Formats: sequence, C-alpha cells, structure tokens
Amino acid sequence: MKIGALIIGDEILSGKRQDRHFAFLQSILADRGLELSWTIIVGDDAQQLERVIRFSMTSPDLVFSFGGIGATPDDRTRQTVALVKQVGIEPHPDAVREIEAQYGDSAYPNRILMGHLPEGSRIIPNPVNRVPGFSIDNHHFMPGFPEMAWPMVEWILDNNYQDLRDLSPRSERIITITKGRESDLLEIMNEIVDAFPNLLLSSLPHLGDVPYIELSLRGEDDDIEQAMTLMIAAIEKLGFEWSDHTAGNQ
Repeated sequence: MKIGALIIGDEILSGKRQDRHFAFLQSILADRGLELSWTIIVGDDAQQLERVIRFSMTSPDLVFSFGGIGATPDDRTRQTVALVKQVGIEPHPDAVREIEAQYGDSAYPNRILMGHLPEGSRIIPNPVNRVPGFSIDNHHFMPGFPEMAWPMVEWILDNNYQDLRDLSPRSERIITITKGRESDLLEIMNEIVDAFPNLLLSSLPHLGDVPYIELSLRGEDDDIEQAMTLMIAAIEKLGFEWSDHTAGNQ
C-alpha cells in the first residue's frame, strides 16, 4: 500500500502559515517502518481541489488529508469529496452527536454543518473539540490544525492499520562516485532498474569544486549486493572512482 498526503489551504501556498504536517507524517510513519510515496499541497480553489482529490481518490493508496473541512465558504473538502464520489452530503448521526455533546444549543445553526458529511463516511474522533474528521475508503480527512489532526492520524493508524508496518526498504547502501558523469552511467542504471524491480535507485549529483554523484540502492540485502556489484563493475570499467558513503540497515 502506497501512502500519500494532501495538504490543503491557500494559507500554506501564500506563506501565511508554514506546513508542519509533512514532517510529522514522515516521523510517525518511520516509527512504523513506513514512508510517504507522495505529497500534494493545494489551495482552496474549487477546480484545483477537485482535480487533486479526483486524482487521489482514483488510487488505492492510504491518504491523509489536512484542511478544508470547516464550515466557512473557503472550506470545500467535504463538498469536493462528495462531488468526486458522486454522493450527497447528509448529517452524519455520529458526527452530529459529537458536536451537540460538545456545544449543546450553540452547535446550531453553524457548527453543526461540520457534521454534514459525504454519504458513506466514517467519523474520525477529534480529541480536542469533538468536531470529527471523516474517512471514505482509505482516505482520511482531518482539520488543518496540528493539535487536532496529529492525534487523529495516530488514532487512524492504531485502529485501522494495525498490521501496516515495515513496508519501507529494510536496507540501503550509498556510494560516492567521482571523476564521472551521470550520463555515462545511464545504461547500467537502467539495467539495474529492469533486473531488480523491487529496488529503489536514487542518483543525486552534487556540484562544487569537486563534483560527485551520490548513488543509493534501497531494498533487500541480497538485491542490493547483486545490483551494487554490477554498478561498481561498470563504474570501474569506465575509469571512475567510487567509495562507500554509508552502508547497513536503516
């Protein structure tokens, strides 16, 4: 299962607020041996938001979405999800119950709107003010406030994905290549990608007085050893120099 993140809000794109969700997700997923496959930051524009959510919801990925589930006109996530899923929005009994329990009569007429969710939603408990987020399929929509959203992410992982662990590559080997160019190594890189589809190959050039390439292979130990043997043989045949940057388990 791939894992993605949607971070929603004009305030992030304009710089009025700095995103903190990306770093948080990296950390909490790493604790479970997982990692993000993709992240998208999108504003509140209706068409852009629909485009991104439509892309996201056509995938089987596990997706955490932050922002846009309030009741103000610029909060369009609930409505956009309903549009993409081709369902209506209706009062969710559990969400309504939570909001009424927190706010009583003052839940009406406005706060209660945050309990109107796309049909088929499941609620995500909010430990701060009891206004829940919601889940549809493997997509989970939460407020943009970290103090609310982050405990909700933990709740989702603990209650819905207890067995989703240790999917990140177990090992990594990085070598540093000097006196060589990426273009000269394309052929062997492509051969390795074709021969070892479960490996993740990364080539990162560094410029400076002494340019070098940082080449990484991530995956199972046996695959890394075989692929790196091929890579090193090609490097040495071309007359380049290499050295181990780091090796071993993450």
